[in-house]
Amino acid sequence: MLRQFLSKLPRKSGKSDSPELARSNSCTTAGSTVQTHRSNSLNSGSGRPCATKRTSSAVFPASVVAGIEPLLPFKDVPNSEKMNLFVSKVSLCCVTFDFTDPTKNSIEKDVKRQTLLELLDFVASGSVRFSEPAILAMCRMCAVNLFRVFPPNYRCVSNGGENDDDEPMFDPAWPHLQIVYDLLLKFIASSCIDAKVAKKYIDHSFILKLLDLFDSEDPRERDCLKTILHRVYGKFMVHRPFIRKAISNIFYRFVFETERHNGIAELLEIFGSIISGFALPLKEEHKIFMWRVLIPLHKPKTLGVYFQQLSYCVAQFIEKEPKLSSTVIRGLLKYWPITNSQKEVMFLCELEEILEAINMVEFQKVMVPLFWRIGCCINSFHFQVAERALFFWNNDQIVNLIAHNQHVILPIILPALEKNAQNHWNQAVLSLTLNVRNMFMEMDDVLFMSCHTHFKEDEAKLSILAEKRNEAWEQLENAASLQPITGNTAVLVTPLATSITC
Repeated sequence: MLRQFLSKLPRKSGKSDSPELARSNSCTTAGSTVQTHRSNSLNSGSGRPCATKRTSSAVFPASVVAGIEPLLPFKDVPNSEKMNLFVSKVSLCCVTFDFTDPTKNSIEKDVKRQTLLELLDFVASGSVRFSEPAILAMCRMCAVNLFRVFPPNYRCVSNGGENDDDEPMFDPAWPHLQIVYDLLLKFIASSCIDAKVAKKYIDHSFILKLLDLFDSEDPRERDCLKTILHRVYGKFMVHRPFIRKAISNIFYRFVFETERHNGIAELLEIFGSIISGFALPLKEEHKIFMWRVLIPLHKPKTLGVYFQQLSYCVAQFIEKEPKLSSTVIRGLLKYWPITNSQKEVMFLCELEEILEAINMVEFQKVMVPLFWRIGCCINSFHFQVAERALFFWNNDQIVNLIAHNQHVILPIILPALEKNAQNHWNQAVLSLTLNVRNMFMEMDDVLFMSCHTHFKEDEAKLSILAEKRNEAWEQLENAASLQPITGNTAVLVTPLATSITC
């Protein structure tokens, strides 16, 4: 059984070796067979030919792999041969298995697992500097084991993707995948790897396939990917613009096309740390990213899944450049939810964080549309929305901004406060409304009485207009009722005849 497993070890084909990882996504594919010869184990000196599945055009050099027994421990070979043994062990791990059936190939799976653990210890020890063939072999092994296509996600997202009853899907191969991920992480973070050489194999194609894995439904896999991608971004500076662009494309596709992706929260968390490292002044491309990516990400109904990471990214931008606060507020007002109360509460929470950091000049640019929207929230029949909007007046920084601009804000907010005080159904909202009303009176009672008088006058005018409108409709109904019914003439239906008793 073990000999059959070892027979799957890739060997050199007749074609020349290719340096590019993109030419081969797997080390073994079904197809025509190639006759290979390998040495037997240490217990037998004879070797025999065996047929394996066809290997890709890019295989490991025979001078490196041949004659090295992959099951030999690293401690039993001299330092000059350790890298050859490393390549041999890595190529052994290119054989994949079906983990949906635990009883199938159990011996071979255990051999591969032990080999991966041994490789993990060797990479973590940092005893030998990795050669280019070793880097190539390592990247190919990770590609074979990790890069795969996920089945379509048929889960219902009608509730915004925030149903607590939906448990995450766990990959049955995770105990095996976790070791490969840990090995890749240790390999990338190792000081024994030359970034100038490794960037040829950890290239754009490799990074794109790594990003595709973020759509995995297994949260453990996404967490590992998050750490690995962060390491790649930190180590390979030449790939940084490409990584930012590739992540932006995922966000674009999510917002404007599918609204389905499992890894948005993790990608935003990575971008949060990237933004914190931006140099000042911010480049124009970074500002464009904020306006074209981060702001539209408030639009999808699954906002609650990644809201915390998104608000952190926005806060990082504002901390870097406070002038962007007014731009962010305009964006929030543009995508403000009208029929989703849960999202409205989230928007109000983010607004409060922004207003705590905004300066007076930027605040005055947006205070009129901002408090018009806050006034609508105060009048919301959903008590959590109204309550959250009224909580703004519990924040000293926001109260200070309002106090310096009350001559503009009070005329906008007072009608909403008066309507709440007259007929809001929730007692907590009513109490908060009266408290805010009293705060405005204490700030400037003369201004408050002036605005209150103006509000009463407007109410009287609206009442007169409503009476005139009703009288006009009554006259039209009376005139229509006197007309004879002939042919296809429309028949007046009185409101009384169409009333429905609940």
